[in-house]
Amino acid sequence: MTTSEIATVLAWHDALSASDIDTLVALSSDDIEVGDAHGAAQGHAALRDWATGHPRWGEVGRIYVHDGVVVVEQKVGSSDDSTADVTVASAFRVVHDRVTSVFRHADLASALAATELTDADLAD
Repeated sequence: MTTSEIATVLAWHDALSASDIDTLVALSSDDIEVGDAHGAAQGHAALRDWATGHPRWGEVGRIYVHDGVVVVEQKVGSSDDSTADVTVASAFRVVHDRVTSVFRHADLASALAATELTDADLAD
């Protein structure tokens, strides 16, 4: 585990929550892959589209990390409707302090299964 991988993901998450698309792009590789259960796309233009289509705020929960893969549990929602809050998880690949991929999963269990991370990878 490296602190820089977690720091990169937390900065990326903060930029997404703040709708700071320029910082989000700066923290991402040129060929970043973004996706969820509905599909995936690649590149900064795809990242901009993906980021603007997701909830405006999120609260970080547990973080798992191993060999450049970071899974973050997140409580996300809309500022318009607090009853719509849900807990999801996102799986990140970080290379040289840049996010190269992010995939949003419906829950933590599916993100951990997809990345083969376990409770042993829980960050302190």
